[in-house]
Amino acid sequence: MSKVLRFTRFSLSDLAAAAGPAIALIAVLCAVAYLLVDPAPPRQVRMATGQENSAYEEFGKKYAARLARHDVKVTLARSLGSQENLQLLRQGKVDIAFVQSGSTEQAQEQRGALVSLGSLFTEPVWLFLRDGAGATELTALKGMKINLGPEGTGVPKLFRQLLSVNGVEPGQLTLSALENTPATVELLEGRIDGLVFSSAPEAPLIQMLLQTPGIRLFDFAQAEAYTRRLPFLSHVVLPRGIVDLGRDIPAQDYHLIAPTATLVARANLHPALIDLFVQAASEIHGGTGWFQQQGQFPSPRYTEIPVAREAAKFYRDGPPLLQRYMSFWLANFFDRMWVVVVALGALLIPLSRVVPPLYVWRVRSRVYRWYGQLRAVEQALEQAHGAQRAQVCAALLQRLDDIEERVNQISIPLSFADALYGLRSHINFVRQRVRGAAAGSEPVRAK
Repeated sequence: MSKVLRFTRFSLSDLAAAAGPAIALIAVLCAVAYLLVDPAPPRQVRMATGQENSAYEEFGKKYAARLARHDVKVTLARSLGSQENLQLLRQGKVDIAFVQSGSTEQAQEQRGALVSLGSLFTEPVWLFLRDGAGATELTALKGMKINLGPEGTGVPKLFRQLLSVNGVEPGQLTLSALENTPATVELLEGRIDGLVFSSAPEAPLIQMLLQTPGIRLFDFAQAEAYTRRLPFLSHVVLPRGIVDLGRDIPAQDYHLIAPTATLVARANLHPALIDLFVQAASEIHGGTGWFQQQGQFPSPRYTEIPVAREAAKFYRDGPPLLQRYMSFWLANFFDRMWVVVVALGALLIPLSRVVPPLYVWRVRSRVYRWYGQLRAVEQALEQAHGAQRAQVCAALLQRLDDIEERVNQISIPLSFADALYGLRSHINFVRQRVRGAAAGSEPVRAK
């Protein structure tokens, strides 16, 4: 008969069984909260840019590259420009787009579907003319062939406003609606007298035309007056030599008028993606430029559409705290789950009071269940009478030996050893009773 007792310092299996239901409940609640409390941001965003070789297209590529670092794919969609971008946003065909100030005059109920992420840069009105066209004021453009670009760009509407404040009717010019690239070819070939862009200077076509012999830039000498008549415009100066200092291009300061490019999104764009786009805007547009100082852009100013709450918070406080030290997705996970963590903390308090008693009960139950066997032995002993008493006692002693053998195989933490030793002493107590009953039966049979 083996007398080896098995003790452990701690029973992991009992703890797992006691805490298992609570852990499973917490896991299910976490999973449900992860899916329902605040859905994760999508990993793909559609962005409307502009025409081929435009500044919008160039900046769109920069946004796509920066968001790709965070495993967010930005699908770029070319468009005619600002007006078409607004239509695409309203129709839900894109999530975010570049939009020019002055082109967002719309009903308040339509604005409610859109939010601004801030203004990004100034977009001067570039009026390029052939050297033979000696216009120094917009009134001198009468009778000329001028390309304004397609209606979807926003430039035709803007330039008609400029003509209007000068008392010039659009019908007094020959206006065309070619896209930027073919219009540039037409200008270089001499088939039109001028063309109008409204773009950041980073646009490749702007860079080229500023350095092309025979093409000159129109100087808006009355720029300050234009900004008073049309408040969405600002007065900027193209400094002498900014294009090429060595060749002194341009050879003079040019006064220009400029609306502002803004980043506009649908109001249902995920807040985390708004944070990501505004951070990217700060990296892309935050430096110095031809028309801006360090830190002037991006900005919550110069925008007619209400600024998104997340964007306004960024301009006020900087990036979210967690994103300063963690990756975007990890920070977003913790930001979404903090409400759940607080709720689980409240849930853990009552669970922490339930699990320890369950653990104690499971461990002690491995000992206590044998007392039922001992009680069965005693009941069998009490029911044994007459000649069969000795035979029953022998069977009960064998049964007690089996019980003790199995009890000795129980693995139990040392802190519960007293219960195991108590059980063994009670087994021995019942054994003595059975032996005493067996010894007392011999005289009875002798009579």
